[in-house]
Amino acid sequence: MSWTVYAAIFAAFFLTHSVPVRPAVKSRVIRRLGARGFGLIYSALSVMMLALLVWGAGEAPYLQLWPQLPWQRQTAHLGMLAVCLILAFAIGRPNPFSFGGARNDAYDPHRPGITRWMRHPVLLALALWAGVHLLPNGDLAHVLLFGVLGAFALGGRALVDRRKRRDLGAQTWDRLDTARKSGPWLVMPSSWTGFVMRGLIGVVVFAVLLWAHPFVIGVPAL
Repeated sequence: MSWTVYAAIFAAFFLTHSVPVRPAVKSRVIRRLGARGFGLIYSALSVMMLALLVWGAGEAPYLQLWPQLPWQRQTAHLGMLAVCLILAFAIGRPNPFSFGGARNDAYDPHRPGITRWMRHPVLLALALWAGVHLLPNGDLAHVLLFGVLGAFALGGRALVDRRKRRDLGAQTWDRLDTARKSGPWLVMPSSWTGFVMRGLIGVVVFAVLLWAHPFVIGVPAL
């Protein structure tokens, strides 16, 4: 694969992530398919384009910038465990500020949960995923892949803040965010069963990713 084709895949990735969420396009799709339909299609498209981008990095010309060392893989393992746990405790929980939220009308800023630590847990998990994968992948194509995706995730927080602030209304967003920041860092879970299950799910997903890495990505993670 040439660098030109790799750049074209990058351009397609950003187009498919930016165009569908433009207010005019998003509202039109939601009118036709509903909010749930839009979310499912957008998520599927995002995963497909990410997979294409990862594949493209593996097919691009190889130019090493730094060698791979054992500590880099070990750091990546610890970082990916953190990624899986963050996602396990964030997805499907109320979060009116960012992605991955559900039942946002039930959000209690005085019991903010993981949002007390991070307003955008899914974006932070993506940035951490990119950062820890950057360490053991010191060739130019993968440095571009993980560097750009990490910057995209970190920079995307401001864009999401603006969009959510507009959707909720500035006063409501400010009130919720101020209350969130004043909430306790740690609270007793409302359901210990749910808390333990989410933690176990995170660990199991991490183990599955380690096992599946050579089959899905083509490179062993261990």
